Amino acid sequence: MAETIVGIATARGEGGIAILRISGENAIGLFEKVFTPAGKKPPYESHRLMYGHVMDGETVIDEAMGVVMHGPRTYTREDVCELHTHGGEIAAALTMKLLIRHGARPAEAGEFTRRAFMNGRLDLSQAEAVMGVISAQSAAALKAEQLQLSGGQSQFILKAQEELTMLLSGLEAHIDYPDEIDEDEALAGLEQGLENLARRLEGAIDERSARILRQGLRVALLGRPNAGKSTLFNALLGEEKAIVTNIPGTTRDVLEDHFTLDGVNIILSDTAGLRESEDVVEQIGVERAMKALRQADAALLLVDAGQPPQKEDIELFHMDMPCPCAVLMSKQDTEVLFSREDAQELGANGPFIPVSAKTGEGLEDVKAFLRQFIGMPEQMQLTQERHMLLAREALEKLRQAKETLACDAPLDMAAIDMHEALYILGRITGESVDEKLLDDIFSRFCVGK
Repeated sequence: MAETIVGIATARGEGGIAILRISGENAIGLFEKVFTPAGKKPPYESHRLMYGHVMDGETVIDEAMGVVMHGPRTYTREDVCELHTHGGEIAAALTMKLLIRHGARPAEAGEFTRRAFMNGRLDLSQAEAVMGVISAQSAAALKAEQLQLSGGQSQFILKAQEELTMLLSGLEAHIDYPDEIDEDEALAGLEQGLENLARRLEGAIDERSARILRQGLRVALLGRPNAGKSTLFNALLGEEKAIVTNIPGTTRDVLEDHFTLDGVNIILSDTAGLRESEDVVEQIGVERAMKALRQADAALLLVDAGQPPQKEDIELFHMDMPCPCAVLMSKQDTEVLFSREDAQELGANGPFIPVSAKTGEGLEDVKAFLRQFIGMPEQMQLTQERHMLLAREALEKLRQAKETLACDAPLDMAAIDMHEALYILGRITGESVDEKLLDDIFSRFCVGK
């Protein structure tokens, strides 16, 4: 923390500009050694961008822009300076070497954000959200990370800590001063308070929704050969990705692509037609189709409405589905020979959606079905895997404390469990952390952040 660090904050490769960030006690001094603004002399006004040149003595390294930012109104709450050189590898690299030669140390991965955390600008969950914003794969994931960065989840955890501290203080007051505070007074409302807190904490843990938010909703397209899966696949994507022919069994492997629905990635898997076959390659395709189904969050079972019911359709209707499934009566642009009523009589369960991938009929209804499984997290919902794991550990400690109180065990045992729950919650926001945890978290960051 005492050293002045420098790092390239922009991605490597060709681009309009490259940004070098300097942070630390000697950031302004280093900046003044290498940057000469046009028509200005130090001290420079804070937070004002200046035009000039990066200079190595009398040698011009690059035409650049520079800015001085006095702490604590900076990202790290230290003095921070930035140099905006031309993009590409060389200008930024030469400027970086020049600053190191004058005494800066190359920043480690995530070190700027780590300093922001250590200096109290961000708590640990907000610091993790910074990398989440950078790596977000969808608009919904970005919005969730921004919610976390703004402190939404931190407030939920802090409120839980406050409630637990109040419950714990009443219990410990009786343990420390049994003659002044009787047991009935100490235990009044304690079990119910622990139960209410446990319920809210459990409600904030939803691994499935968090995964869908970050990775996308996995949807498997199923059906017998030539049921219209590949045509629907192309229609939902809005481009010709899958080969479509009138020959059954064109798709022999799982073809995967994605589109965006309400800011969430929908990952479509176009699978091989499900039927018995002696063809070894087709058998492998069917096995992979079943694997895609087992990994899916939702399924779309296509039935060719332009043909009478087939044996394969009936078998699919009676198959155990590992996820919610809609039955799509496809090819509505042809003469309908297989109706929803027919499918119901043969054992199919809805919802039923008539579709035509050629005319677009029913596509909005398909999207409406998929919308049931996506949604933005509430402010209290945890979305980071690390946070959910810690919340489950804290939840288990709360339940242990409640069980201890119910079986008339020594009250200090319940207090120990409650203390441990408080400590675990603190590991989410960073109140109770160690260097190993910080090293692990910030090692996943890019160097310039």
